[in-house]
Amino acid sequence: MSDATADPPAPVGRARHWRVARRRLLIGAGATFGTLLVGVPVALEYGRPSLVRWMLERGTGPTEIPESSLVWFELTRDGITLHVPKIEMGQGIHTALAQVAAEELRVRPEQLGVVQADTARGFPAATLFTFGSTSVASLYTPIREAAAAVRSMLALAAAEQLGTETQQLTAADGVFQVAGTDRKLPYQDVIAAHQGPWQEPAEPPVLRPAGEFTSIGRSVPRVDFRAKVLGEAVYGYDARLPDMGYGAFAVPPRFGARLESAEAGDAAGLPGVRQVVIDVEAGFAGVVADTRTRAWAAARALKVTWSEGTRVDTTALEQQVTAGDGVVLRRDGSIRAALSQGRIVAAEYRTPMAAHAHLEPLAALAKVEPGPAGKVEVWVPTQSPESVLEDLHAALGEDRPVVVHVTQLGGSFGRKGGQHLAVEAARLSAATGRPVHVGWTRDTDLRQAFYRPPTHTVMRGSIGPDGMIRGVEQHSAAGDIIWAVAGLPEPVRSLLGFDPGGLLGLFLPYDLPAYRLVNRREQLPVPTGPWRGLGLMPNTFALESFFDELAEAAGSDPLTYRLAHLRKSGEQGERLRTVLRTAAQMAGWGESLPPGRGRGIACSGDVGTVVAVVAEVDLSGGRLRVTGIDAAVDCGLVVNPAGAKLQAQGSIVMGLSSALRESLQIRDGQVVSDNFDSYPILGMADTPPVRVTFTGGADVPYGMGEPVVGPVPAAVANAVHAAGGPRLRSLPLRL
Repeated sequence: MSDATADPPAPVGRARHWRVARRRLLIGAGATFGTLLVGVPVALEYGRPSLVRWMLERGTGPTEIPESSLVWFELTRDGITLHVPKIEMGQGIHTALAQVAAEELRVRPEQLGVVQADTARGFPAATLFTFGSTSVASLYTPIREAAAAVRSMLALAAAEQLGTETQQLTAADGVFQVAGTDRKLPYQDVIAAHQGPWQEPAEPPVLRPAGEFTSIGRSVPRVDFRAKVLGEAVYGYDARLPDMGYGAFAVPPRFGARLESAEAGDAAGLPGVRQVVIDVEAGFAGVVADTRTRAWAAARALKVTWSEGTRVDTTALEQQVTAGDGVVLRRDGSIRAALSQGRIVAAEYRTPMAAHAHLEPLAALAKVEPGPAGKVEVWVPTQSPESVLEDLHAALGEDRPVVVHVTQLGGSFGRKGGQHLAVEAARLSAATGRPVHVGWTRDTDLRQAFYRPPTHTVMRGSIGPDGMIRGVEQHSAAGDIIWAVAGLPEPVRSLLGFDPGGLLGLFLPYDLPAYRLVNRREQLPVPTGPWRGLGLMPNTFALESFFDELAEAAGSDPLTYRLAHLRKSGEQGERLRTVLRTAAQMAGWGESLPPGRGRGIACSGDVGTVVAVVAEVDLSGGRLRVTGIDAAVDCGLVVNPAGAKLQAQGSIVMGLSSALRESLQIRDGQVVSDNFDSYPILGMADTPPVRVTFTGGADVPYGMGEPVVGPVPAAVANAVHAAGGPRLRSLPLRL
């Protein structure tokens, strides 16, 4: 047998090895896939409740802090300027953080310059992102440490200039003084005389004891008060540059529609139009004109065609969001045994879609330098500067240096988590070679947004012979919140089966022998996303309304019933008991009221803060009128009592507006409402007196602002029933 007919040797040992390796790889991959396919769902089935608890306990906040203290502070002959990474949206965050910094710098808050940091300042993206009422809580210690480090640098320089040791210096109101003498040196003089770079201290300076605080815990005027009163504060709509043009672009007629073709049409010949910019692949057709009204008119004259999009309406959306099958997020005790005995109480609740209804519509100004590597600068009201930066890189090229300057925000409540108008303004600026400002009308802003998703909650509970709850089964359903705007790939989201934003307020805080919660996540054909407090208010409305129904079935006072079911809940339960008692005392709980009037109570917890609200209503004349709100809030250490009180009052008014007025309607794939006449919000004439008290007094701050919105609608609904009205289980509340 010749070599020609013999079985050929394996030509390449590597190939044989590859075949073996490939086979093993395929076997391994198959086994791994099979394990994942079977194992992960099985593991999640049993481990999902623990995962949810871990996520809620871990909370949110920045995980990165700049290493250099001089990222936070700028030292000049004019004094010290604090660059605040968190975004001012009217919540007073710049004032509160300036107070914290002033404490460790040993200056009065008004001696500190305060400005908004931009993306070039050096803060990590997570620190710039402002959301979830966590700004003060998450930056409280980092900003104190940075401020103390700067004071240490100044003390070292002052000691050299005064010819003494740092241990001999005291500091107060921005002035160093040599102990036992009248020799003083203001900080500004120290900075002016300093030569060379500043040296960070080798060891972290000791922070001031709480007992010596002079700034933290004191009500001080807002740092932006004067600018806002005088109209000097710059919002996104106010941003201007020389030789600026005004831009506008075509928007889809209904949700889900995509741009299929575009031509200039009559737009190019309209007065004041400088350029038409069309990029169908990017889904963009816009214009630049010499005035805003001319730009809007030209955008309407563009010849564009869109794909059909969705034709969905509100009824279909509510049918899609129906509680039932889903994933188990809580499994305590035997719910089957609990519901097989005792008196059964059942009810279901719904909350509608809602708009953010912020005062300032979306706006942005962009300046793009020519060339593929030309610098991009934008001035934009956004909660997430890093998201805007990433979107600009994606649209205009990764090689471009980008700086995002954040303006004041005229309200946001989650709507300005990103800000795509910055990208559209930049497209127009890049095409025309001049700065371009884009600003939406109220109706465009309301129709082209994302919205609070609808929810549906079905509750069943059993009450034992002693009147105590034996168990509760809860089925909840809602559209996406966090997953609608960011996060993991869809297969992973589907596997998890819940949206993290929907977890807020989702769980009853009471001692229950048995509790089972089944959650259903729905992707809707209309855009949904974060709304103030995320899932907190819709979930709390259902849970605290149902708890009132359980109390009624047990023949118990609603306050007494809540207190009785919080005896074993540890520190959290004790804090809830305190705020419940405090709010009840403020409202005169138990005191008689005239016929047709009633009080309702509700409570909730979020980002470490617990809140109880008592609402009083008047149903005389067949009209629902809220006559007063009393709220007790334990948010830990209160940095600025006046600012915190305003935050709480604002949240309560927003909660009342949602409870009494707001419901966004969809018809034929479009938003029906286009302004505040067709999307009414609560006005001053219907706003009752709101009283707020703070309890607690921990040595660190917790979240403030959003947590207070949670219990408001449930307290009002419970008050309606206490006043002799019906059980109202849907928002907005209607008699």
